[in-house]
Amino acid sequence: MTGRSLADWLAYLEQLHPTAIDMGLDRVRAVVGRLGLTRPAPLVITVTGTNGKGSTCAFIAALLSSRGYKVGSYSSPHLLRYNERVQFDGHQASDDQLCQAFSAVEAARGEVSLTYFEMGTLAAFWMFEQSGLDAVVLEVGLGGRLDAVNVIDADLAVITNIGLDHADWLGDTRDSVAYEKAGIMRDGVPALCGDLDVPGPLLEHAESLKSPLFLRGRDFDLALDPHSWHWRGVGPGGEPLELHDLPLLSLPMENAALALQAYATLALPWEPAALSAALQRTRVVGRLDSRQISWRGREISLLLDVGHNPHAASYLAQRLEQRPVDGRRLAVFGLLADKDLNGVLEAMSSCIADWAVAPLLTPRTQSATQLAAALLERGASVSQYASFEQALDAQCAKAEADDEVVVFGSFYCVAAALDWLEQRAGDS
Repeated sequence: MTGRSLADWLAYLEQLHPTAIDMGLDRVRAVVGRLGLTRPAPLVITVTGTNGKGSTCAFIAALLSSRGYKVGSYSSPHLLRYNERVQFDGHQASDDQLCQAFSAVEAARGEVSLTYFEMGTLAAFWMFEQSGLDAVVLEVGLGGRLDAVNVIDADLAVITNIGLDHADWLGDTRDSVAYEKAGIMRDGVPALCGDLDVPGPLLEHAESLKSPLFLRGRDFDLALDPHSWHWRGVGPGGEPLELHDLPLLSLPMENAALALQAYATLALPWEPAALSAALQRTRVVGRLDSRQISWRGREISLLLDVGHNPHAASYLAQRLEQRPVDGRRLAVFGLLADKDLNGVLEAMSSCIADWAVAPLLTPRTQSATQLAAALLERGASVSQYASFEQALDAQCAKAEADDEVVVFGSFYCVAAALDWLEQRAGDS
């Protein structure tokens, strides 16, 4: 398949393995050996957590780049193009690079059956190792212990937080989730956790491995003012470090604080101005992503956020409350069937004046009828549509000059909105 296009490769990968998710490392380890992979870079940082992985990875990569490091990053899922998953110094991998990597993995795997995610992960590792990078930042796809990313021994393990999600694979308690996510730790290797209420299994695992564990609220933390924020943390030897009067960020400051502690743990040069500038430059498409768009001759305020569970929805609601609008907030909302609909609505209901709901472009979607029924039970104003594009058009048509249209609930929601923006923004 060496002459195939990227679209051909992705279609092939989708039917390569009998199930989309098949947790375990044995298959991946076997192919790593056949590919002769050693380490994707001299410095490897692995990031897991229930929410905030993407922005934490982006902050860490930006901080490392500020030191002149050549940095690769791997994340999932993508929004519009698969290339988003593999980046070199903030630039997406090209189609040719991805096709060459898939070809190398395919030639090496032989009879070993790999999932779509496993093939993509190994392809990313292959590309990174070919590229002479200084560091890579790897985002775990699901859980940690049995995720394909975890086949690499990291030099630093970062856990953003512990919440309930993906119960079919990670269990339905915070303890079971913590156990899975703690699996990215290694003997004697430093680890960080940004959760203020760390479950016992994670603490116990770190102790059993004799891993130095840096915890938010104990070793590092942040404080917010109306117009700035402040950080305190520790260096690798426990020496105190502080940064004050940092400009507020569009992305979660909690994740920036975690990234700063990750950087501090690596004993790299500490230059406050350079670190602050790196954080301010960091952007992640679809995460608290505020835009002004032209729609049929009118200016519309749009906010995109991939928040898809109660924890993420609560954070989104908090940020919306901190940034009030003069008018109303109109939601465009969809959700996967395995997510906690009532928990998401509980968090967001007070923020939204009017809802438009639609099914997502996946068999896993909640129907618009189910979403509308749950909102009507709460007394919400809601309309249902056959597609996300129709829902977006409807809310933009309703929006007044001081209103804001909030698109949230899933990566699928934001992907649909980005596609809609490419096709419709600026139409007269």
